[in-house]
Amino acid sequence: MAKVSSQDLGTQPIGKLLIKQAVPASIGILVMSLNILVDTIFVGQWIGSIAIAAINVVLPVSFFIAALGMSIGVGGSSIISRALGANNQKKALKIFGNQITLTLVLSIVMVALGLWFVDAIVPAFGGKGNILQPAKMYYIIVLYGVPLLALSMMGNTVIRAVGKPKFAMYAMMIPSVGNLVLDYIFIIIMDLGMEGAAWATTGSYLLCFAFILWFFLSKHSELKLKQQHFGLNMPIVSEIGSLGFVTLSRQAVVSVTYLFMNNILFDLGGETSVTAYAIVGRMLMFALFPVYGITQGFLPIAGFNYGAKKYDRVKLTIYTAIKYAAGLATIVFILLMVFPETITRFFTSDVEVVKQTPPAMRWVFAATPIIALQLIGAAYFQAIGKAKQALLLTLTRQGFFFIPLIFILPSFYGEFGVWVSFPIADVLATLVTAYFLNREITRNLKPKSQSSIQS
Repeated sequence: MAKVSSQDLGTQPIGKLLIKQAVPASIGILVMSLNILVDTIFVGQWIGSIAIAAINVVLPVSFFIAALGMSIGVGGSSIISRALGANNQKKALKIFGNQITLTLVLSIVMVALGLWFVDAIVPAFGGKGNILQPAKMYYIIVLYGVPLLALSMMGNTVIRAVGKPKFAMYAMMIPSVGNLVLDYIFIIIMDLGMEGAAWATTGSYLLCFAFILWFFLSKHSELKLKQQHFGLNMPIVSEIGSLGFVTLSRQAVVSVTYLFMNNILFDLGGETSVTAYAIVGRMLMFALFPVYGITQGFLPIAGFNYGAKKYDRVKLTIYTAIKYAAGLATIVFILLMVFPETITRFFTSDVEVVKQTPPAMRWVFAATPIIALQLIGAAYFQAIGKAKQALLLTLTRQGFFFIPLIFILPSFYGEFGVWVSFPIADVLATLVTAYFLNREITRNLKPKSQSSIQS
């Protein structure tokens, strides 16, 4: 593998650079999404459709705790990218050390609280009726490994920030493949049911952490930490927190959305509706992997060049990322509109679930072609360190539009009101993002005469 330097982010042609960053990120997200997808198929086909709903209840809780690591990772990585762009290696090291300490402490505290209040949390997130017991079993086992997942998600963003996207891709592929192997062993061969599915997931977190630890201890990492880097520095913690809070808020809103959706759908249609949402949710994670990959690849390029004051390159990066992501989102949209029934049957043969899921899937993805602008716009403000704007745009879709809609529309349209809330929220959030992004480009990204645009 050719050696890649973080300085390449400020010199290579934008189109080529975005592909170089986005393809590994997309592959990593694809494999991770396939892991969740196939895991759900294993559970649905060998345990039952109720098990799919049970996992859907647990995911927002475990993912929120893991998102502590991701938020600290993304917030710190934005600073690291700009520090490296300004040739400030000392600051980059201190940021990374503080990221590790914060992630470890906060994730352990959250897991302890999650286990202590297990009997209240699982029912609150929709673990009711026949869903309760399998959800509780899965929840307890998976939570044991969540601190490792949090550290892995934090470390993965730093790997990408220092210009090593292929290693970030490997960090996502290894646990995904491992989880599938463990699923086969624990669920099919050993017949451990939900317990086996949970231990397979926890084992995959351990594999991911082991690889990321190896990377930062190896010659491939530019960031060689010493003991003094781990001591928390309050100005640094504040800076990481202000930017990381954007990502954490996003995941918090996602978790709250799962809470509301599982309960609303359970009241409207019982376990069947919760299972349908679980399947659609897996497709939301899986189908948009190339769009999320472009977004992940965009972050370090925009952050580095903004730190280096190469505003012409930042502007070109925004336009290129939106163009690529919109094209890919349109392809995803077409496939999901044509094959929703086929997709549903991969997960389950339950007649009622197969009947209810395809129309829901079509409505949920109805506005997919336009979401690229919303994702790239929110990511841009995070990449350049403008936390307030990033937070606003991150919360716009689900916090300001979607959650109110799922409380209002079902009163008039029943379950259909839940599904149609998705495209309405997408359209409104995209319009808001377009306004703020256009204003930012017009006011603050004026090309420098000495800069050269490479495309």
